[in-house]
Amino acid sequence: MPPVFPMLTVLTMFYYICLRRRARTATRGEMMNSRRTIESNSRTLPINSEVVQYAKEVLDFSSHYGSENSMSYTMWNLAGIPNVYPSSGDFTQAAVFRTYGTWWNQCPSASLPFKRTPQNFHSQDYVELAFEEPVYPTAVHVLETYHPGAVIRILACSANPYSPNPPAEVRWEILWSERPTKVNTSQARQFKPCIKQINFPSNLIRLEVNSTLLDYYTELDAVVLHGVKDRPVLSLKTSLIGMNDLDEEDYEEKDICGMEVLCKHFNNATLREWTNNGYFDKLPYELIQLILSHLTLPDLCRLAQTCKLLYQHCCDPLQYTHLNLQPYWAKLNDTSLEYLQSRCTLVQWLNLSWTGNRGFISVSGFGRFLKVCGSELVRLELACGHFLNETCLEVISEMCPNLQELNLSSCDKLSPQAFNHIAKLCGLKRLVLYRTKVEQTALLSILNFCSELQHLSLGSCVMIEDYDVIASMIGAKCKKLRTLDLWRCKNITENGIAELASGCQLLEELDLGWCPTLQSSTGCFANLARKLPNLQKLFLTANRSVCDTDIEELANNCSHLRQLDILGTRMVSPASLRKLLESCKDLSLLDVSFCSQIDNRVVLELNASFPNVFIKKSFTQ
Repeated sequence: MPPVFPMLTVLTMFYYICLRRRARTATRGEMMNSRRTIESNSRTLPINSEVVQYAKEVLDFSSHYGSENSMSYTMWNLAGIPNVYPSSGDFTQAAVFRTYGTWWNQCPSASLPFKRTPQNFHSQDYVELAFEEPVYPTAVHVLETYHPGAVIRILACSANPYSPNPPAEVRWEILWSERPTKVNTSQARQFKPCIKQINFPSNLIRLEVNSTLLDYYTELDAVVLHGVKDRPVLSLKTSLIGMNDLDEEDYEEKDICGMEVLCKHFNNATLREWTNNGYFDKLPYELIQLILSHLTLPDLCRLAQTCKLLYQHCCDPLQYTHLNLQPYWAKLNDTSLEYLQSRCTLVQWLNLSWTGNRGFISVSGFGRFLKVCGSELVRLELACGHFLNETCLEVISEMCPNLQELNLSSCDKLSPQAFNHIAKLCGLKRLVLYRTKVEQTALLSILNFCSELQHLSLGSCVMIEDYDVIASMIGAKCKKLRTLDLWRCKNITENGIAELASGCQLLEELDLGWCPTLQSSTGCFANLARKLPNLQKLFLTANRSVCDTDIEELANNCSHLRQLDILGTRMVSPASLRKLLESCKDLSLLDVSFCSQIDNRVVLELNASFPNVFIKKSFTQ
């Protein structure tokens, strides 16, 4: 067999020759329509006065640190004038996302990444903000009050959220984007990126963040939108820019914004009959498939238009066993799903997170897609899918018999009764219901029939009336459970914890952060440590009763512990922490923020003795 690398080189060269051939034959009108972003290099003439406004309302977001029933650490704090700025530090009046760093990706509950995710898509969380008046944006300022640097993309939407008549077409334009970068300060700053001009007014702004490089939670205080009421006059400086002047990253942005068009071309392209494909005809089919498996979805769509041989390869359903459509949320719609149907009959992993909102995907369009492509699905990601309703979950339960992983995180518009259909998915191993309105009756049914569950997230599920009943059912039915998220569950007690620890002894990860009804004096935490020796992650965030006895029990029984959060307790001493660090050799994250006995001097001493442990100590000025 010929060596692989020369074949890769030849195929790559052929691919880009075809791209440049297409670029040279494009008309000037096509070039201008396909590249709206060239306006970013033009200059505006100051002909009308600027409007400056703070966000009026928070419309949507993917996660937050706070509770659904309060304002502390919630995204809703981004509405209105600043509460904290220019102060720095950890303040409850700021907006805080649920995670930071890479710690959550290192937990047993972490999911494997999708293949074919574009290299320039880094967004992990988002928040959408509505402003009073639509304007042509001239600047967007973000007031960051603690560990800045998370914002990596800012977008504007053409839809007016306060208009009584929804528009026929909704457009999102990227005002500014950047790869995640490290900001070497935790102090407050006013982030003022240089944004590009767009050709429509907007009062709907979206921030997308990536917190992987942060040392601690980022905190945002307010967002300021600057703009003008009348469309700016643009210079003609960029009118002669051609397609050949665009670099590869420009092509990628065009493809993300033109997903529907590319899929349409993929389906209907007029392909030239090549009389001789050179070495390509001699390559084994499997080798070409392997090479193409490294291309993103827009690349496949583009490559399919070059010749019949590559069209055949790009249409092969084996290229779409893992399909990540989240990066294309801004343009994915029913038409896109329809064009992809014939190629996705073997899809096993499907990511539709963030997609379909504001009418982009309909219930019927989603149903048609799953009826064709759902039979082989093993993993389905639908986080923040606000088009979902009870009919969608019913279709999932009927069309996806092999489903093992289902993520409905922050699908907070799903009605409580919709969740009853999940109980039909008896093979589920992972279920994420964070920030949903699942009720107790539906959840009990799910737990009763889905006994194969290994990973379960019930964080911030405010409609559950009695978490002790839920914990008892989990302990009785879910013997294989490895990870459990009970973040901010409002009423679990030592009784529920005892049932849980007795029945789920394989638990490796348990989040009991901000559970106010648990008291160390009942022995619940000590019992956990004794019953769950495999624990790798334990979050007891903001439980004021955690004491030295609990820490010593963890040291004696949980030698595999890697992450521990005891933020906010006054009852833990430096001596017990030292014992824990000496006993748990794998410990890498220890959060002792607002622990009154653990001052900065103690943290420095422990850091010196245990340099491999990241000890977190937040502050408030």
